[in-house]
Amino acid sequence: MIEQFTHAIGHVGVWHPLFGNAPGTTGVQAAVRAEELGYGSVWVSEGPGGKDPFVAAALLLAGTSRIAVGTGIASIWSRDAAAMAGSLLAVGDAFPGRFVAGLGVSHAPLVNARGHEYAKPLTAMRRYLDGMDEAAKSQRGVHPPRLLAALRPRMLELARDRAAGAHPYFVPPEHTTRAREVLGAGKLLIPEQAVVVETDPARAREIARKHMSMYLRLPNYVDNLRHLGYTDDDVAGGGSDRLADAIVGWGGPEEVAARVRAHLDAGADHVVIQPLAPKGFDLDDALRQLALLAPALGLSS
Repeated sequence: MIEQFTHAIGHVGVWHPLFGNAPGTTGVQAAVRAEELGYGSVWVSEGPGGKDPFVAAALLLAGTSRIAVGTGIASIWSRDAAAMAGSLLAVGDAFPGRFVAGLGVSHAPLVNARGHEYAKPLTAMRRYLDGMDEAAKSQRGVHPPRLLAALRPRMLELARDRAAGAHPYFVPPEHTTRAREVLGAGKLLIPEQAVVVETDPARAREIARKHMSMYLRLPNYVDNLRHLGYTDDDVAGGGSDRLADAIVGWGGPEEVAARVRAHLDAGADHVVIQPLAPKGFDLDDALRQLALLAPALGLSS
């Protein structure tokens, strides 16, 4: 089943928060364009004040004909396990073979702001999966593959044992190598890779640092970077040049495509690129970059 899914979606997709959160039908129109360009998937996020990711995914799937849609990620703190299982079933059964559910423990500041207590995330995820599996026993229909937002070894092991694989975010290719070693063969590995088609190093790194600024305030990501060998100097002050170059693939289309291939060579099944814009989230600019990158990525429209 996993091999059939990866064959259907190819090697490259797109992650962008506005696929699910743009006003009106803008996100659907952008997904249609990504599909026309030959990308194999689009991914919606879940965050404070955003739209429901499963409703957004269903709308994108209904508005397109081929492309797969993933959640990257749906937080386990936003709905209980039975409700999550029902959401997965509703979308997966309506669009068999075109939906993949990424689930995650989110981050302490976001979880605590919702009135929950962020503690022992690995235990919380394990118990949550238990609840989902129990609820699924009484469900009939097509259950889509689920991925875990796994960074460190123990969460990757849980993704190996209790899910179809992992969907890491904010990671360089060396993380993909380690993740594949933990997951082993036969499990999906779909990392996110931020990119910007920009050949000027100073400008590219400026855009990269704007992107990294929020994530370098979240302990989960910083701890993972330290685990990979990055230092306090790398994560301080908006991020070193070394870190900016590792987290964001930049340059001309061929250089950006080489970063995607680095993840694939390291063991990824599918890489979802996130095009960055100079002034924050911008779907028009993202689509412009996707059109520039498609030939270098070997996509056929």
